Amino acid sequence: MEQIYDAAVVGGGPGGYTAALYCVRAGLSTLILEGMAPGGQLATTSQVENYPGFDQGIDGFELAQRMRRGAERFGAEIRLDQAGGMELNKTVKCIRVEGGQIMARTVILAAGAAPRELGLPAEQRLRGRGVSYCATCDGSFYKGKTVAVVGGGNSAAEEALVLAKLCKKVYIVHRRETMRATKSYLSPLERADNISFLWNREIAGLQGEDRLTGLRLRDVQTGGISPLTVDGLFVAIGRIPNTELCRGMLDLDEAGYVLADETTRTSLPGVFAVGDMRTKPLRQIITAAADGAVAAKFAEEYLSGKTIS
Repeated sequence: MEQIYDAAVVGGGPGGYTAALYCVRAGLSTLILEGMAPGGQLATTSQVENYPGFDQGIDGFELAQRMRRGAERFGAEIRLDQAGGMELNKTVKCIRVEGGQIMARTVILAAGAAPRELGLPAEQRLRGRGVSYCATCDGSFYKGKTVAVVGGGNSAAEEALVLAKLCKKVYIVHRRETMRATKSYLSPLERADNISFLWNREIAGLQGEDRLTGLRLRDVQTGGISPLTVDGLFVAIGRIPNTELCRGMLDLDEAGYVLADETTRTSLPGVFAVGDMRTKPLRQIITAAADGAVAAKFAEEYLSGKTIS
């Protein structure tokens, strides 16, 4: 007879690993479906400086592996496979994988979100070597240095304000002549004496071999190219939530994130969303891990038949 798990966790990042850890400690049979990239975005981070308990920082891949081993230690089963489809509206949910299916009474979605990239040829090569997608994560590496932020929304404004407290100079590169950020962000930006705006510009190229040394900027009005020497570039042009498999089944917001509040409950009973793929004000390793613990609690209550307020 095919096994029916108490909890199936889709995604192996900090939210998924923590959810699995708390589920198995609560006595729930738990499977983690990692996908083909164990650790998610965390595993691609060269150095994590802001996760409590590691005062000297820790390599992102190593932190992901420690979280994975913690879940395994208490009995979580881990499967390296990709979800190809899901049926979430029944009492027993079904996740289709290559060569079969996974059945579970609850599903915790932890598939994450990926930063939207510029799509430039050297971007992948220089990622973690001057190109970053998170000022809160990597800003401390650029203390006293010159950096640029590309983007024009609230995320770009927030990145620039974080960096302005650390860096000697911050350039905001935007292809329009005004930012889309709300007024609450614009006033602090304008008051910061180390932030400069480069309007009507887009990044045409990245310079540097082993590390980023500068940018090639294109004037969107004239087409002219000009160089800009920087130590770092922070890309803030949006994120892409990994929610394609949920579309049409769960309620999503306009940007495609799963609508789930601080309980992590979604629009379907027994289905929870944690980490970067759900609507939330701050997407960090620690908030994803916290989501995982919360989801496990509510999954346990759902399975026990308790009324959840």
